Amino acid sequence: MDQNNLYPIFLKMNQLQALIVGGGNVALEKLTFLLKSSPDANVTMVALFFKDEVKELADRFDVKCITMAYDESFLCDKDLIIAATNKPEVNKRVYNDAKRRNLLINVADTPKLCDFYLGGIVTKGNIKIAISTNGKSPTMAKRLRQFFEAIIPDEIDDLAQNLNRFRKGIKGDFASKVIQLNKLTQSLIK
Repeated sequence: MDQNNLYPIFLKMNQLQALIVGGGNVALEKLTFLLKSSPDANVTMVALFFKDEVKELADRFDVKCITMAYDESFLCDKDLIIAATNKPEVNKRVYNDAKRRNLLINVADTPKLCDFYLGGIVTKGNIKIAISTNGKSPTMAKRLRQFFEAIIPDEIDDLAQNLNRFRKGIKGDFASKVIQLNKLTQSLIK
């Protein structure tokens, strides 16, 4: 049976340096997705041309846009790379350059050239749920995201805040705190 073996992590994109290679529709989609989830992300983009929508979004979120052809030197001091051009040979070159430098890379619409996928994300205040289809169906991830956004109330963040205050007030060691929190939250699933 096929199984999703991806390991989900939540990255502090304001502490990392991301590079998006491309300035067209796919780059716009990747930039939009990244900034929706992490509006304070540190992003640089490089492309020969940037769509107006990319420029507008970049201006709003302080994204640096460099109008030049991609060169491996753009990978210096970067932590995460997204190749999103409409030229497969450029995307493959970015992939090879990133792998040589041991950088995490996502090549848009090419799962075999991805160290990570940009899945569906639901955010309600401090609560964030990531959805992955293991690269099989971005459309399904989108539909699941829409479903969860609709059914999870915005007030879920109030619950998280209240539980955090309660957790801070509990006395005892870690194990006893876990037992008390489990007792308190057990009624939430009944």
